[in-house]
Order: sequence, then structure tokens, then C-alpha cells
Amino acid sequence: MTALVLDVAWVNGLAAIRSLGRAGIPVLAVDHRPSALGFRSRYARPVHAPDPGVEPEAFVERLVALGEPGVLLPTHDPPLNAVARHRDRLDGFLFPFPGWDVLERIQDKRGQLEAAAEVGVDIPQTSYPQSAADARAAGDELGYPVLVKPAHPVGFKRRFNRQAFRCESTDEVDRAYGDAEEFAPMVQELIPGGDDELYSLGSYLREDGEPLGLFSGRKILQVPPIVGTCRVGESVWVQEVVDAGLRLLRALRFHGISQVEFKRDPRDGRYKLMEVNPRLWQWHGLAAACGVDLPLIAYRDLRGETVVPASMNGERRSWAISLMPGERPAVPKGRYVDAVFASDDLKPGLVLASRIVRGAFR
Repeated sequence: MTALVLDVAWVNGLAAIRSLGRAGIPVLAVDHRPSALGFRSRYARPVHAPDPGVEPEAFVERLVALGEPGVLLPTHDPPLNAVARHRDRLDGFLFPFPGWDVLERIQDKRGQLEAAAEVGVDIPQTSYPQSAADARAAGDELGYPVLVKPAHPVGFKRRFNRQAFRCESTDEVDRAYGDAEEFAPMVQELIPGGDDELYSLGSYLREDGEPLGLFSGRKILQVPPIVGTCRVGESVWVQEVVDAGLRLLRALRFHGISQVEFKRDPRDGRYKLMEVNPRLWQWHGLAAACGVDLPLIAYRDLRGETVVPASMNGERRSWAISLMPGERPAVPKGRYVDAVFASDDLKPGLVLASRIVRGAFR
């Protein structure tokens, strides 16, 4: 059976392609951008499709028209939401996530926070303002800086190319609330500490809730800092993060692949929920390097194969996007997993390097 990796523009899609392709599984790399990095991998056949964030129904119809039902592996929210909402039209496909009746609450950041509070998982102080005046009052009460974050993040990310607004004053909160008003903005305390205080549980839960894959790690460097995405990460087992993440996922009735991210608050040492991503995330390639290959585990479980539960092998390893356009090189000390460059799949790395060189000359 084919595996379809949805959204392969960047390293999360590329890592899934390689995991599956190296296991001999036929892979279709699906994206709306001809420049998608995953289209350059030797392990996948490229498929151009409509943008799921703009034309979700046309995107689903493209999948159906392929005539190759298989395991769907989204790496970002737009394709995840498109296929979840139109699941009834995808006969024969297999999904590493629950139906939209469950997923809808998870894709609402307020729903995540409320579910966490219900089961005793720590969260940052958060206000849900109904007006700009409420937002200003919340910022003043929480103390600056604060974050203005969307409860509905997909449209917000598409418009502003960021995950939240960091605000240092009442005026900035007022402006941020106005910009984000249609996305149900929340005002949230900014947990102190650097990006290296961000810890994650990465997992695959069988439909009955049994964990078949468990990974724990933390970020070392984000781009941009504070509200960006991982550029350097490392594996590190934190039992409190694993326990809290599993408790929350079960409260949300989630099964499939996910990342639950927490930030350790240096003021009290508690791990506070940042977000749940009910799909593959940017640095899941590190989990695979630590013996927890989530795309492969999901594929085999959904096919009905017997899967032996996998947990981190205990070895501390690093992961990095060593080269990025417009950024200085970032190479961790010692052995690390590179997100792009691989000796058995050279073309994506060569393409990225050439883009960086061209950009430098421009």
C-alpha cells in the first residue's frame, strides 16, 4: 500500500518520505509548490495538488483522482484539516488521526488549554478577551511581555507568517488584538526562560489509546526565537512531560501521531502546555534516529501489522537544520542528525545549498 506524505515543502515532509522510502514503501509526495524540497527526494514520486489551505475540496479530489488509496501522513495543519473534514470522500484511505468530531476541538487552541486544565495538566495564565478593552486589561493584569495568540491558528499563520504576537505594552496588545480579532485571539503570559526550556512528547497512539511509539526531546534553538520553529533539538527523556502529554491526549480522545509541547517554567519548575500538534512536526526525524520511527509505526499499525511498542533508546542525540536561507550555519557539537543532508538521498541537500548560494548573491 502507498504512503502519501502531505505537504513536503520542508524538512518534516522530507523526513517522513525518507523513513518510509528506506523501508521499501512506495511514497507519493503531495504539495502545491513545485519548489517543494520533498519533490527532490529519490524516495518519492512527486504529485502536484491544489493548496489545501485555499482549495481544500479540490485538494481532496486530487487525492481521490490518484486512484491509489493509502496511508495519509499530513505534516501541517491545512492538509490535515482538509482530509479530516472530507474524510467520507476518501474511501480506502487510512488516517493516523481521529475524525473531525474529535479533531476540531484539538485544532482550537482554547480547546486544548481547557482540556488540559480539566485533567490537571499545567497551563500558562491565559485570558480569552471579547474586546480590545478586555485584551488591554488582560495584558496589564498578566504583566508584560505577553503573547497574543490565535485560538484558530491556520488562517493566522497564513496571514502573518508567525504563531503569535509578542507584546511589550498596552498599545502593542491593542494593535495585536485588532489584527488577530477574526482568529479568536487569547492573551497569555510569556513563560520566562529560553527556547531550550521547550520540551516535547512525540507519540503514536493506537486507536485504543495504547502507545506504540514514545519520544521525548527538547528544543535548543528556534527560528525566530520565542515563537518560532525548531532549528536545533536534542533527545532527552523527561517522565513528567511524557505522563502529562499522554494524560492530555487521552482526555482529548486522540489517537495517531502527535507532538505535545510544554515549556518548563524556571519560576516553579513546572511544565506548562504550549500546544498540541495532532500530526508530524518539524523535528520528528530525531525521534526516528532514536528508534521511534513514527511514520513507519503509523503505516504498519494502520495496515493491521503487529507493531512492537518502541520507546527512546536512551542515547542522547541532536538534530539540526544546519543550513537555512538567511541564517548563519547551526551545527551541534558531536554526532547529530541533519534534517536535509543525507548520503543516501543527496539531491534535497544540493538543491537547498544552491538556493542559499543564489540567495547570497542576490
